[in-house]
Amino acid sequence: MRVKYPITTDCTNTSNDTPDVFLPDRFAFSYTENRFIAMGCDNLGLLRSRSPVYEDEFTVYGDEFTAAGCVSLCNTSSLKNDNRCFGESCCKTSFEPNLQHIRPSLYPSGSSQASARCRGPRYGFIVEHEWFKGLDDIYSVQTMKTVPVVLNINAYYICGLNAIWNERSCSCKEGYEGNPYLPEGCQDINECLRGKLTCLYKCTNTPGSYTCSCGDGWVFTDDRQLSCSKIGGFQQVKKPAIIVIATGAGLGTMLATAWWLYKVIRRRKIRKLGQKFFKRNGGLLLHQRVSSREGNVETTKLFTSKELEKATDQYNVNRIIGQGGLGTVYKGMLTDGRIVAVKKSKIEDESKLEHFINEVVILSQINHRNIVKLYGCCLETEVPLLVYEFIPNGTLMQYIHEQNEYFPLTWDARIRVATEVAGALYYLHSAASVPIYHRDIKSSNILLDDKYKAKVADFGTSRSISIDQTHLTTRVQGTFGYLDPEYFRSSQFTDKSDVYSFGVVLVELLTGQKPILAARLDDEARSLVTLFLLAMEENRILDILDSQIKEGRGEGMVAFANIAYRCLNLNGRRRPTMKQVVAELESIRNTNEPHSAQQHYEADECRINELNGSWDSDVTSTSTSSTVHHSLILDIDPVTTN
Repeated sequence: MRVKYPITTDCTNTSNDTPDVFLPDRFAFSYTENRFIAMGCDNLGLLRSRSPVYEDEFTVYGDEFTAAGCVSLCNTSSLKNDNRCFGESCCKTSFEPNLQHIRPSLYPSGSSQASARCRGPRYGFIVEHEWFKGLDDIYSVQTMKTVPVVLNINAYYICGLNAIWNERSCSCKEGYEGNPYLPEGCQDINECLRGKLTCLYKCTNTPGSYTCSCGDGWVFTDDRQLSCSKIGGFQQVKKPAIIVIATGAGLGTMLATAWWLYKVIRRRKIRKLGQKFFKRNGGLLLHQRVSSREGNVETTKLFTSKELEKATDQYNVNRIIGQGGLGTVYKGMLTDGRIVAVKKSKIEDESKLEHFINEVVILSQINHRNIVKLYGCCLETEVPLLVYEFIPNGTLMQYIHEQNEYFPLTWDARIRVATEVAGALYYLHSAASVPIYHRDIKSSNILLDDKYKAKVADFGTSRSISIDQTHLTTRVQGTFGYLDPEYFRSSQFTDKSDVYSFGVVLVELLTGQKPILAARLDDEARSLVTLFLLAMEENRILDILDSQIKEGRGEGMVAFANIAYRCLNLNGRRRPTMKQVVAELESIRNTNEPHSAQQHYEADECRINELNGSWDSDVTSTSTSSTVHHSLILDIDPVTTN
């Protein structure tokens, strides 16, 4: 209990002698939590007390005695400002335990007449030690009237029957056990029942002791009087057997209890760790996005860490099917038999966490046969996890740039894949509940399922916009070779920026070459887009076609090239929409000689010089644009530019 206690003063305008304080019988001043303090110049502080004497139902107090005392000497100002209490202007000391009566008294510390005069105010009081130490200025108590003091319950009233007080706590007397603070908490230890130390068989317990005696008709069977046997009979129990049984039972109980406690503590730690990871991995941010109706995540399942550990065989390295800058992808199987891809994200900073949450929100809004489906996520692990449908046949980039005997990328297959990807982008731009910009269209983000149908993936940098918006102003993100030059210059991303990246994919399908070409000894450009535009300008597109499709339908390829050519226009407003691209690709698929193809080709021939002029004026005429042009040629890795 914490109470206020008045400060005794002397040599002040309001000097006072604190009256004697007699605490009720149940309480005493705590000698562990409190200290006696004396302050001032030449101040001898004494803490006087009287001992309580209990007579029948009354309490009386004996002669007064000194329970504590210390001397505070004069100081210099520098010492006083040190906030210390070691004898200079301030002294402190502990006092005897179980005091119920105290009275601070202040005296001059010297014996001379000069020292008996007041050389400044003197103070004396007991105070809670931790409170006093925590003061910014301990001398501020001189302006106070009271200070906090801690009281304890008197030991005489704490301990129950058959219990004793041991300085700071109660304990049962020898031969008793239980709760010493309850009135009858200490119970006699029945050694005959417990088999502890001495009595083993047919013994009578002696209250409060460890001795045993045999019952009527029984005698001790050994000199140590540890067990009894029936008079005239042979029934007795051997000590070793009983000890083994008792020890085994006790040990088993201890082990079972320890195991149970371990399981409880472990489950609690795992639960708290999961809650910590959930918050760190963006669970609150995801909830905020859902609340603001940026996504329909309530239809997306939250998997537990145990489910995904079981699905991936504890993330076995043999289950890895892909690795990238944002994480590792494992193949797994859920308990319902579904084959899934589990993406273990690399969250090294807040921006990548934003990518993860963004991908969940974006994919939760999408339902299209040519867009990879998100089954759910897990946020209670050290790094967040995404669970997708499993797409078994790799990426489009692998089939374009690597030989594959199981699925040769024929001309018809290329047109079909291009049409499916274009349909997915048209859905994102115009048919989804809110328009979505993918922002990272490239052949490595186009997957092929078990029937070699295209699936657009990786929506980590995608963004949804309101219907009345025309663009996003963001820091530049994307992959060189696919990055829209107009977006690179202005930082304004539009749906036509996705169209440009899709145009690069069309050129890959036509030529079978990568967006950034290998280093050459001649002066030819390393950018596939530059090489393609030059070929279109010089009317030699057939010279750069992939050798695997040169025997295909010539006019269809030219029409296909014209679509790519228009998608790569440096002026975004002159690029076609994805709706127009889908219609023209469907026309090429459905007819051997599409009526619109030749018309587009003739129209685009008229635009070649205009486009070339735009390229020259936008890219090479100024030093800034020239830097952009060279960046597109030299860098081949995914980039993020501020």
